[in-house]
Amino acid sequence: MAHAARMSRRHLLAAGCASLFASIVRAQGAAMRVRLSFSDQDFTATLEDNPSARDLMTMLPLDLTIGDYSTNEKIAYLPRKLTEEGSGRFENEAAGDLCYFAPWGNLAMFHGPYRWSRGLIRLGRLDEGPAPLLVRGEYRLRIETL
Repeated sequence: MAHAARMSRRHLLAAGCASLFASIVRAQGAAMRVRLSFSDQDFTATLEDNPSARDLMTMLPLDLTIGDYSTNEKIAYLPRKLTEEGSGRFENEAAGDLCYFAPWGNLAMFHGPYRWSRGLIRLGRLDEGPAPLLVRGEYRLRIETL
């Protein structure tokens, strides 16, 4: 019983911190933005105001490995899963979307057309579009706040 109460308090504390962070960002009128770098590519993304994107921000900076997946995306595995709270179907899927695929625990950056699928959460969009993602291969990826 005490263990369950402790876990519940931790969950409430984490939710409260995420909510406070989001309130501060909204109060400042600033968007959540990140810099992504791999190979000779250096680009930025503006994140959505959702629990998964805020959770990603708490993990930064990150050094990951990015590689090609299928014909339309690059992926990178995170060190832990992000919250799925508040996730659901979204529309307007487009090249340049930065997403989280919850079942595998990876980031997905789309450089070609795609359709929403269960477990996919949009985290944001690349500010200058998908061109940096067209470099083929596997690279060290750095993600940090702006």
